[in-house]
Amino acid sequence: MSGKFVVGYDGSNASHRALKFAVAKAAAQGGSVMIAHVLEWSPYSFLTPNELEERHKRRNEELTRAKEVVMDPIVKEMSGKGADIESTIKYGKVVDVLCDIAKESGADQMVIGRDGDSGIASRVFGSVAGALAQCAPVPCTIVP
Repeated sequence: MSGKFVVGYDGSNASHRALKFAVAKAAAQGGSVMIAHVLEWSPYSFLTPNELEERHKRRNEELTRAKEVVMDPIVKEMSGKGADIESTIKYGKVVDVLCDIAKESGADQMVIGRDGDSGIASRVFGSVAGALAQCAPVPCTIVP
């Protein structure tokens, strides 16, 4: 049985554990892993044309940096471990974008790391792992 796993990856230890878990599962099943990195981005509709141009330039710089610093090293590290590895970097709200990636890529499962932070911020605002557990379009595994 093969399958496609989408893994939310932000470079943290928690996301690295989740990725290693997904790669091992995908390798055992003859499947693949889509490593997804999401950059938070909110559109501002009230910017001037010059400000929009500058913002677009910064966005492209952020995408390039995320690819070089976050994604390229982890794709290299995970390649050759028995699962096909793909990657994507997108802008938006993390939970919404990860769900969209799962739908668009035909994922069978999502995997996300949990950092164990039980501080007031995560209780008030929620966590990505908690939100995905509630709204993921496919089964979601949360790796501690």
